[in-house]
Amino acid sequence: MYINFSDIPGNNNLFLDYLYEFENVKKFYKINFRDKDEYLKTFQRVSNSHDHSREALSQTLKEQYQGFNPSAKTQKNISALADKKTLAVVTGQQLGILGGPLYTFYKLMTAIKLSTFLSERYDDYYFVPVFWLEGDDHDFNEVRTINFLNDNNEIAQISYGQAVEDEEENKGSIGNLKLNEALDQFYTDLEKNLRVTEFTPQIFEKIKSFYNSGKTFKEAFKELLFWMFDQYGLIIFDPQDKNIKNLLKPIFKKEIADFRIHTEKLVKVSAELEEVYHAQVKVRPVNLFYSNEEGRYLIEPVENEFRLKRKRKKFTLEEILSHIESEPEKFSPNVLLRPICQDYVLPTAFYVGGPSEISYFAQVMPLYDFYKVESPIIYPRSSATIIEKNINSIIEKFGINLPELFIDPDKLKQKVIDSISKTSVEEVFNKTSSQIELSFDQLKEKLFEFDKTISDVSSKYKEKIMKYLEELKIKAYEAQKRKHEITLRQIERVVNVALPNSNLQEREINFIYFANKYGIEIVNKVFEELTINKFEHQIISLS
Repeated sequence: MYINFSDIPGNNNLFLDYLYEFENVKKFYKINFRDKDEYLKTFQRVSNSHDHSREALSQTLKEQYQGFNPSAKTQKNISALADKKTLAVVTGQQLGILGGPLYTFYKLMTAIKLSTFLSERYDDYYFVPVFWLEGDDHDFNEVRTINFLNDNNEIAQISYGQAVEDEEENKGSIGNLKLNEALDQFYTDLEKNLRVTEFTPQIFEKIKSFYNSGKTFKEAFKELLFWMFDQYGLIIFDPQDKNIKNLLKPIFKKEIADFRIHTEKLVKVSAELEEVYHAQVKVRPVNLFYSNEEGRYLIEPVENEFRLKRKRKKFTLEEILSHIESEPEKFSPNVLLRPICQDYVLPTAFYVGGPSEISYFAQVMPLYDFYKVESPIIYPRSSATIIEKNINSIIEKFGINLPELFIDPDKLKQKVIDSISKTSVEEVFNKTSSQIELSFDQLKEKLFEFDKTISDVSSKYKEKIMKYLEELKIKAYEAQKRKHEITLRQIERVVNVALPNSNLQEREINFIYFANKYGIEIVNKVFEELTINKFEHQIISLS
């Protein structure tokens, strides 16, 4: 089953037009991802533009994989990147603990399956899937928490460490942040809330071997992805590598030297977006961060100098360019410059992104021309909700319409209750309201014969009666819900699985919930079922 994204609340209009009405947004994007006539042209442009980094890229990746034992497919893909005819299908994500929400894996699966699809159809090129480890990000609160369903079918949330309350408390790049003894409490809370199954010991043994004290978030995240997706030839790419930052020095220097020019371009396109849609990212004068022992700080221009945001540290233009030359590893792009860095280093034919990423690419596009980097085709990631067998039984039992569930779960609950009740509360009260309306209209007409004033006053009495009737209706609903409490609990189970925290499952639930119940093979099952060319929300049923 598939559900059109326009039938799911919460999706922004820019994303929906990108999917279904590209003519409305073509001024913000270079290529329509559905236009296959543009594919070969893009492949040729990207292929011809990456002679500066191919050998260095392939060699650096081999070094990044030291200590691992990659599959033959992954080794082939890494070596293939040195060849001019090899192109990348790239995706990336922040380093959420235990992989973050499910959509991280759907992005990966889309990239892997799209690479295979393209390689089979375009004989002159070979496509490899690449995951960009977004280790430079420094928002600790966004990566420390996971959600899942506990043994009582309630949404449980557990977190690693303490939330950062003060914006001044900057932990630096998450990729380099070392895990500590706070993991003990994290695992205690996880074990307390997850149902014990035959797969629990194996799953916990694995994740504890990845996420343990002394490892960095990046190391743990990479090991987790390697365990799950290396068999498919996925290349896990670390952009924090000093060799990669060396390659990026021309981008960093141009960002500093010419920031006024590109800022003008970004402000202009953002203003145009705001007229019809919404600018996803706030434009900053400089799209670079600088990291030191205290944290990761945005670089800001001040008069004829540069400073670190909320710090007294200042640089002249010459000083900061000198730092880029000698210590490029201390610099990292923000969300708008990251795609430019990514596609300068990688021969990116496609970037697989979710709704928010597709939206901010509308702002990014002018930078590709500014930096003379070939832009990739932006491909929507697959989107899915997993429905388990017991949940599917409830759906079938009550004839639940899933699209209605996504639109208004409360309304659907009432619809189901009405369908199994002998009496519909809505129908009874609608009928009574109509009768009262009619009776008062007739009464008002009769009273007018005696006294117009009394006739007019009757409207106030009608309003009071209707108000009391509405209060009685609410009480009737409550009584009906008490009578059908078991049914409501069953429907609530469906809501919690399909729409946890009133959000799509993929944006809330961590893979551990399904892996713990069905074993790690569930990842392969979902991989096989996930489609990459429907551009609608998919329902995956587990038998």
